[in-house]
Amino acid sequence: MFRKKINPVRIFIAILCLTFFATLNFSFAQQTLETINQALRYSRYARVSPKIIPRLESERTFLLQMPVEKIEPEIEFETYQFAYAVLSSFSEPISAQNLVNLEKSDVIRETDYHYYFEKRVTIPEGQEMAFALIQVTDTRQGDVYYFHVDLLSPYIFGHTSYWAYYADGIPFDQSFLSIKEPLEFKGRSVFTLHSFHYPATFEPPLPPMEIRPPAVPKEIQVNYEGGFLLNIPKSFDQDGYYFIQSDTTSAVGMMVKTVHEAFPRIKDYDEMVDMVVYISTRKEHETLMAAENKKIALDQYWYGLTKDEELAKKVIREYFKQIEFANILFTDFKEGWKTDRGMVFTVMGPPNEVVFRLNAEIWSYVSPDANSKITFTFTRVKNILTNSYYTLNRSRALQPDWFKSITTWRNGQMDF
Repeated sequence: MFRKKINPVRIFIAILCLTFFATLNFSFAQQTLETINQALRYSRYARVSPKIIPRLESERTFLLQMPVEKIEPEIEFETYQFAYAVLSSFSEPISAQNLVNLEKSDVIRETDYHYYFEKRVTIPEGQEMAFALIQVTDTRQGDVYYFHVDLLSPYIFGHTSYWAYYADGIPFDQSFLSIKEPLEFKGRSVFTLHSFHYPATFEPPLPPMEIRPPAVPKEIQVNYEGGFLLNIPKSFDQDGYYFIQSDTTSAVGMMVKTVHEAFPRIKDYDEMVDMVVYISTRKEHETLMAAENKKIALDQYWYGLTKDEELAKKVIREYFKQIEFANILFTDFKEGWKTDRGMVFTVMGPPNEVVFRLNAEIWSYVSPDANSKITFTFTRVKNILTNSYYTLNRSRALQPDWFKSITTWRNGQMDF
């Protein structure tokens, strides 16, 4: 019988191909919360914004409320693939084995602005940590959006058995609310919630290379505003932030930051003066603060930087667009632009890479020539008001790149 001669070169190529695809599949299967790049979460060009809000139903059972904001207009459900998972650690692989697809029949409510899913999950006895993840894949170009929250971890005090909802029934999926805008709080039973108001204001954070500790207020004013019932619209009428609790002897509650009607955009010229602190010299900022006519002073400031009226207009648009996004993305009990992450986002732009650890969030900026990488590490701090409070690890080593970015802004060359 004639036997075909075996070509050793072809065998070698075949082995290489099998090895490559096996490695590729293994690499895909081994994606974890520690390795996936979540930069799309902070992109200025994101098309959807998924969230997860866990509502506690019993000691280890949660109702995962998953609103997906439609940033892209006239979105079709089939354009995206939706899935969720509950992971036991940041190192557990994210794969087809633990991802559960969300179909159109799973949509609890659809509005002009959201798809809303709900799923009930129970964490097994003895499992010490649990994290919920939602994954949204754009089927057109393969972009993958992620959002995760802690269900059980050492960085949270716990979860409420109630939550706030907009008039259209979608869960309150941010931390800020316009003054006097109503929310309706709902839970599994009728009980009284207690409202505490903190009329606090905050200064902008210190720059990344400033290693001295920031000033800490000696006293924080708090005003108890009484109780209110579930299932009745409730508004918050004062500047500051509110902490809502069902049990005032515990550390568990929900925070609502009140903001002016223009927020996340800028309200007036006084605000604009405050916000240019990141790219101004101390003398420039003091001059702006002291000016009687803030509009004229700002016009002179921007023109003085660029020496070109059209270029000045472009820089103004870009800078305050960054402020707007920082407010949307990072507002907690502070306005987003006043947080450490908001400051870095405003000056440096959206990061190219965002990876999470249980105790940190790490941003990387890749230089245009791809020969270097600038890294900012934000340490997670357990906080009674929010489960996602991060402070920047400051270092004098960040100064050269920080000043370089500021110079780019001042020269009108910043482009995202």
